Amino acid sequence: MEFLIGVYLFYSFFSLYFLFLFALLYLKNCTKMYSYEKYSRLYSLSIVVPCYNGAESIGRTIQKLVESDYPGLKKIVVVDDCSKDNSYEIMKEYAKKYPQVIAVQTPKNTGCAAGAKNYGTKFVDTELVGFTDDDTFIRSDAISHMVGVFNDEKAGAVTSRVLVKRTGTWLETFQSIEYKIIAFTRKLFGFVGAIYVTNGPLSIYRKKAYDQAGGFDEKNMTEDIEITWHFVSQGWDVHMCMPAVVYTVAPNNIKEWFKQRLRWNIGGVQTIKKYYWAIFGGAGMLGYFILPYFVSAWLLGITGLGFLVYRGIRRIIFELFFYNYSTQAEVARFVLSDLNLNPTVLMFFGVVILMLSFAYTFTGLLHSREKDFKTYNVFAIVGYMFFYLLSYPPLLIYSIYKFFTGKFSW
Repeated sequence: MEFLIGVYLFYSFFSLYFLFLFALLYLKNCTKMYSYEKYSRLYSLSIVVPCYNGAESIGRTIQKLVESDYPGLKKIVVVDDCSKDNSYEIMKEYAKKYPQVIAVQTPKNTGCAAGAKNYGTKFVDTELVGFTDDDTFIRSDAISHMVGVFNDEKAGAVTSRVLVKRTGTWLETFQSIEYKIIAFTRKLFGFVGAIYVTNGPLSIYRKKAYDQAGGFDEKNMTEDIEITWHFVSQGWDVHMCMPAVVYTVAPNNIKEWFKQRLRWNIGGVQTIKKYYWAIFGGAGMLGYFILPYFVSAWLLGITGLGFLVYRGIRRIIFELFFYNYSTQAEVARFVLSDLNLNPTVLMFFGVVILMLSFAYTFTGLLHSREKDFKTYNVFAIVGYMFFYLLSYPPLLIYSIYKFFTGKFSW
């Protein structure tokens, strides 16, 4: 029992540590959340769009890029990774219509987004190179808000704020909340130079830094995380721009959602394995914050789940045992004297963590500045925190199992 109390206190300490850290970062920088630097000169930019069976959305993705108000966008390289639908035909139609659009096709299917991205950069000769997904729709001013960070020669990359395009189902509503909290958290990390991922929906890289990294790692399931860690390890600064908004189509069924999150988790494990040498051993914020936070967050999730499962099983066994005993002895199963309303230290920590978590979620949603904020009711937020988030640890455990057994693919 003493061991379990120690585990719970350890869990509480680290949970409160990170919550207070986020609170301090927010209080210090709340007025800078939406600040951005205007570009001092016109940086030449190319956007690469990998596509596989994206006929349903690729046309609108290209159209939104064409409508960007950034005058330095020279090329939009759309890469068909040997799709089985008519994606390539749609791309070629847009290439005929707009001179800056270039439609290309890989010689053979690369099997991953990283392969199509790397192939597309062969047609890029600009100072900056950006990447977006085939189901992403950017706001017209997104790129203009982002490129100003490259006024600083140390800046290697900048990423955008991703929002969910539609919220018709409960799953999409939960993801809509999730993406807003992720963006909020990522911006807070940016204030200490600890951005850990440049998202796939829209990120822009200094071409020099991208080339030094050797492009995307085609063996990694989350190439956007891996290249970010490479940038940070090499001393490049990575930024996050809140005013740069892009919309993505989120999975609207459990099967697709599960497949996506499984890939994300396995890619995270791959990246940790590749860069474990950096933990507390240098490489700037990668070793001193990003890696420790990444590992700690996963351990906290698994520990919390383990503690919850243990308490649940223990309670079930106790109830079954006591039920049989009370039935045979013909005594009451429950009396008022059994009800313990005296607060404990563990209960106190649990309540504090819960209240702070609610406050953090609400603050993150409030700072999204989106019109759909008022559409979230208390059931959506409670469902997100008590049901949706509880799916993370089991999925993580399964992802680790899949990684070590080698039973995974794109």
